[in-house]
Amino acid sequence: MRVVTPVPDSLDPARVPRHVAVVMDGNGRWAKRRGLKRTEGHAAGEEALFDTVEGALDIGLKWLTVYAFSTENWRRPLDEVRFLMRFNESLLLRRRDDLNERGVRVRFIGRRGGRVPSRVLRHIEDTEALTARNRRMTLTFAFNYGGRAELVDAVRTIAAEARARKLDPAKIDEKTISRHLYAPDMPDPDLLVRTSGEFRISNYLLWELAYAELVFTDALWPDFRRADLFEAISEYQRRERRFGAIDSD
Repeated sequence: MRVVTPVPDSLDPARVPRHVAVVMDGNGRWAKRRGLKRTEGHAAGEEALFDTVEGALDIGLKWLTVYAFSTENWRRPLDEVRFLMRFNESLLLRRRDDLNERGVRVRFIGRRGGRVPSRVLRHIEDTEALTARNRRMTLTFAFNYGGRAELVDAVRTIAAEARARKLDPAKIDEKTISRHLYAPDMPDPDLLVRTSGEFRISNYLLWELAYAELVFTDALWPDFRRADLFEAISEYQRRERRFGAIDSD
């Protein structure tokens, strides 16, 4: 019988971050410790993801973004890359109706096309269309995503528009760049959570994480649960965010 961890009383519902971003790391190490294939670690991570989603819904989180497949992941062994493509495809087919019923809008950020199979792209587009009207929470998958790639793509689009409209370079500012990111309506993350005890952001949301609070946990991703999300948010609530200013004292 599955035991659901309740929302702790110590968590202040009035101070839940608007947007939490997660680096789901440690699948391979989780599998290795159990004498399993790396791909079995990725499969085990599905339960962690959806328990986390359930916890996020319970506390009223509006935006949750997870790092599903990076532009650097193409360098992994071919059988692992193929598994990840098939796994993400099957995950969409198995889970999108349930997410839709729960009022979750599903979106994807990252480069589309290239080596991503066309059938996976079709399922991505179908899932986005199915859930487009939902507003209870936006669950964003960073898929074939890299923070530097996002900035390169934004700059290319701005340069093309500048040539066409003879835009004065002096008028290009932070708002201009933000408008040309993959999801310009997505608020910047308030909190980044990375699992597996690694202390880096790995080319993830480089522009958007400028003022995010960072929380690192030793839990390997397949072991991560809603209780770990609650603890990360509790840590976030214990911090004072100053955005470059100083204490009022």
